[in-house]
Amino acid sequence: MSSVVAQSLHVFGLRAHVANNIFFFDEQTVMFPSGNHCVKYNVDQKWQKFIPGSDKSQGMLALSISPNRRYLAISETVQEKPVITIYELSSIPCRKRKVLSNFDFPVQKFISMAFSPDSKYLLAQTSAPESNLVYWLWGKQKVMAIIRTDIQNNPIYQVSFNPQDNTQVCVTGNGIFKLLRFTEGTLKQTNFQRGEPQNYLAHAWVSEDRIIVGTDTGKLFLFESGDQRWETSIMVKEATSGSKSLDIIQESESLIEFPPASSPVPSYEQILTASNYSQLSMPQVFTIAAYSKGFACSAGPGRVLLFEKIEEKDFYRESREIRGEPAHFEYLMYPLHSASITGLATCIRKPLIATCSLDRSIRIWNYESNTLELFKEYQEEAYSISLHPSGHYIVVGFADKLRLMNLLIDDIRSFKEYSVRGCKECAFSNGGHLFAAVNGNVIHIFTTTSLENISNLKGHTGKVRSVVWNADDSKLISGGTDGAVYEWNLSSGKRETECVLKSCSYNCVAISPDSKIIFAVGSDQTLKEIADSSVLREMSAYEVVYTAIVISHSGRMMFVGTSIGTIRAMKYPLPLQKEFNEYQAHAGPVTKMLLTFDDQFLLTAADDGCLFTWKVFDKDGRGIKREREVGFAGEVLVTKTDMEEKAQIMLELKTRVEELKMENEYQLRLKDMNYTEKIKELTDKFVQEMESLKTKNQVLKTEKDKQDVSHREHIEDLLDKQSRELQDLESSNNQKLLLEYEKYQELQLKSQRMQEEYEKQLRDNDETKSQALEELTEFYEAKLQEKTTLLEEAQEDVRQQLREFEETKKQIEEDEDREIQDIKTKYEKKLRDEKESNLRLKGETGIMRKKFSSLQKDIEERTNDIDVLKGEQVKLQGVIKSLEKDIQGHKREIQERDETIQDKEKRIYDMKKKNQELEKFKFVLDYKIKELKKQIEPRENEIKVMKEQIQEMEAELEHFHKQNTQLELNITELWQKLRATDQEMRRERQKERDLEALVKRFKTDLHNCVAFIQEPRLLKEKVRALFEKYVQRADMVEIAGLNTDLQQEYARQREHLEKSLTTVKKKVVKEKELHRTDYVRIMQENVSLIKEINELRRELKFTRSQVYDLESALKLTKKIRPQEAPEAVPSKESLSVSPTMRLNEQEETGRIIEMQRLEIQRLRDQIQEQDQVPGLHTLAGIRLPSLNSEMDFEVETR
Repeated sequence: MSSVVAQSLHVFGLRAHVANNIFFFDEQTVMFPSGNHCVKYNVDQKWQKFIPGSDKSQGMLALSISPNRRYLAISETVQEKPVITIYELSSIPCRKRKVLSNFDFPVQKFISMAFSPDSKYLLAQTSAPESNLVYWLWGKQKVMAIIRTDIQNNPIYQVSFNPQDNTQVCVTGNGIFKLLRFTEGTLKQTNFQRGEPQNYLAHAWVSEDRIIVGTDTGKLFLFESGDQRWETSIMVKEATSGSKSLDIIQESESLIEFPPASSPVPSYEQILTASNYSQLSMPQVFTIAAYSKGFACSAGPGRVLLFEKIEEKDFYRESREIRGEPAHFEYLMYPLHSASITGLATCIRKPLIATCSLDRSIRIWNYESNTLELFKEYQEEAYSISLHPSGHYIVVGFADKLRLMNLLIDDIRSFKEYSVRGCKECAFSNGGHLFAAVNGNVIHIFTTTSLENISNLKGHTGKVRSVVWNADDSKLISGGTDGAVYEWNLSSGKRETECVLKSCSYNCVAISPDSKIIFAVGSDQTLKEIADSSVLREMSAYEVVYTAIVISHSGRMMFVGTSIGTIRAMKYPLPLQKEFNEYQAHAGPVTKMLLTFDDQFLLTAADDGCLFTWKVFDKDGRGIKREREVGFAGEVLVTKTDMEEKAQIMLELKTRVEELKMENEYQLRLKDMNYTEKIKELTDKFVQEMESLKTKNQVLKTEKDKQDVSHREHIEDLLDKQSRELQDLESSNNQKLLLEYEKYQELQLKSQRMQEEYEKQLRDNDETKSQALEELTEFYEAKLQEKTTLLEEAQEDVRQQLREFEETKKQIEEDEDREIQDIKTKYEKKLRDEKESNLRLKGETGIMRKKFSSLQKDIEERTNDIDVLKGEQVKLQGVIKSLEKDIQGHKREIQERDETIQDKEKRIYDMKKKNQELEKFKFVLDYKIKELKKQIEPRENEIKVMKEQIQEMEAELEHFHKQNTQLELNITELWQKLRATDQEMRRERQKERDLEALVKRFKTDLHNCVAFIQEPRLLKEKVRALFEKYVQRADMVEIAGLNTDLQQEYARQREHLEKSLTTVKKKVVKEKELHRTDYVRIMQENVSLIKEINELRRELKFTRSQVYDLESALKLTKKIRPQEAPEAVPSKESLSVSPTMRLNEQEETGRIIEMQRLEIQRLRDQIQEQDQVPGLHTLAGIRLPSLNSEMDFEVETR
């Protein structure tokens, strides 16, 4: 083990392709996967705690948290084998409770998991081609049931338990929606899919038997007990650019859901290509989350829809759309990278980290406060980044250019661009006065003072993968894919040392603080120490590829990153044995590693888009910490224009505040005056009411005395009446009792007589009964013998039936046990609900009792208060009498003062009226200005449209000119061809005449030769002479051999060409005339249109001057005294006449423009038809006047 230790502090990143990858642990803590860890993040206190993944893990695939928030299940692949690890979250730190790794069934990986409502069972779905759904009693590692959910290798996206029932589960996937129930040790399907199968991406339980399901076509279905009850489609809307798909809804239980890993989430590259043409064709519902009033679902990138249940119905309606509204939703953390991090940099003067990624964004992080300082997205991918030591500038290598940028207080702004394409590596020097940028196999060195390219370092034959500066910036070390490590001297621009090993492709290089030893890692799984152009030592990487290396500024520690995402910490000088600490950090190859200037923190970035910060320390205590002489700088860059704009805004806001203060003071004064008037009215009203109540009180007292007297008399009468009625009732009851007693004695005598008669009848019945019994016994004994034989036979039948009964009884008992169990569970649920309601009602009754007792106390207190108030009332009546005398004296004074107040109120009323009139006048003027502005805007739009039309017409005219010139060229070519054919024809005629003369001469000579036919010698000489005379050239023989048929064909073709030429000439002449008239007409129409445009511009100028006059008039009216306000009204009314006139003219000009558009379209159609006629050409010499000259003149005059 090494003495160098790294402890993970904070992580900036999220694994987006892990199923169920974010959820609430409690109200303040969120859990999510990042790198190869599961992170607990406290939203309020901003701390992070890590649950590390398994050793040699290849990354997490799915997460699931139990409903009681005690257990966390993580699905991983460890050394090509699937593993499910269950952690106990209640213990600190979180410990492993169970590891499920040995399976009796074929499985490649688990893609979705869910805990049962009581957290005892775990449901896990395997990937295709097995597609097994496993039902575990995870505490005992016992598989309760297993079923294959799909046989067609369709992807499955989500599995879940019924939130109220352990035995019911739901599975959704491509063409799969299944409800399963666990009975008798197996999972059985309880629903049947009807209709066309959909690609079900996500689902959520909204009640005990209802499920909302979303598809890839933007449809939502509500299923109740497996049957479809409701369906809706999400409308397609364009998403905002650069928005991320984040679907969140937080209620009492704080639920967050993300798309599962196996769901077909389009990759970042696919989303970008789709957004270039149009947004994704349909809004895919990747996730659904239920809450108390309904549910929320994703509806495409950056879009969440809330659905609420309609009252008295089983349906849902869309209640609200969320596109990241800042008023309602805030970032729980900060926006994170969504693709591989390609660049990482830090500085000396500030605690900043700069990162760039393939998600086309640059982010500046603060590793002290663990926050995101700046964030900006671009159109191109960023491949490399470097931060100036001061922390004020960055250099970024984009796909198209290399940009030098300022880090402003709230923006990242470019101030210099270099034409360096696809810069995969760039680095500022330690002093910050230079920076290096890689372009393929060339390293460009730039200076930050004059921003010029001072040298280009050429020598690598492959791409340069890493560059690093030495401590004093005099040398630069580079390593590339060509297996070369070069040390460059910047003063001469030449290589000083080189080490080439072509079998190795280097990933990263580093240099020791004393600049003597170079460290290089590459594809050959070794760490090399290079000095003086030779490899001093090679250290094995033990079957992994090192992708990054960094050495501390103290030269005591070294860290390397591997291709499997681990970090290795080792001391320097390097040990001979395998002595290092290895930390499982990332879920992909480490791309960049850095140490901060004070050697306190290690920064690592990887392909998984996560950035880790590590606290570094040495157990041996060998002076790691470099004490900072000066603290971190707090300065930021702000541009002068931004400061001026903010100062201007502040001034405007101050003036606005002052205006509002004035208005508020004025309003307060008005309200005070109104309230004083109301108070006066109310005091007068209440005084009058008090007097009226006093008189009423006296009247009520007299009435009460009268009622008391009458009440006493009434009670005395009732008592007398009652005594009389009692005496009458006693006498009547005594008489009734005597009569009843006599009746009782008579009935007693009757009962005695009846008893004697019944005794006689009983004695007679006993005698007859004994005789009948003897006879019956004899008869039945004979019968009994017969029956015994029958009984034995029946007993045998009964035994057989008993056996059958036992069997049926067993079957019935088993069925009854099942039914009893179901009924038991059902009634236990009801009992639980009743108990809960009972407890709730008990609580309510306790509250009501307390309220009742408190109210009784209040009543007693109020009665005591009433008694006290009555005593006070008596005292106050005496005081009132004494005060009435004072009131009469004060009334006289009030009358006098009222007269003076009325005079002042009249003045105030007059002033108010004048003020109201002025405000009305101001309102009317504001309205007029708005109307005029509205009129100006459409005119300006029309002028823009007309300009565009004019430009189009000019382009068309240019096109026509080009066509004319082309047609002229064609005609000249045809004329040349005609002349050539005429010359050829003359030559052929001459040849024909020559041949005819030759033939005549030959005939005469031949005739002369025939005369010597009898003399062979002379004949031979004559024939030879003929041959020498006529047969001299080969072409003569060919010409003589021409066929007469060919000559006839030639003549016929010639006649045909001459006729067609004459017709074409006639057509050309006619079309010339037509084109000339059309062009003249188009020119006239263009001139008229230009005149109309000029008139419209003059009108626009006039309206603007009117607006300016009105605005100036409005400013003046604000300053006018109230006495002069009525005089300004007529001038305003006179101005209100012109807009109506302008509206009519506007409609008229609109109609004229529409007519001109139609006429231009008709002319274009005619021109296209004429272009299609062969051999037609336009007038080449005529050029229409350009419209731009007229327009420029108008612009200058304006």
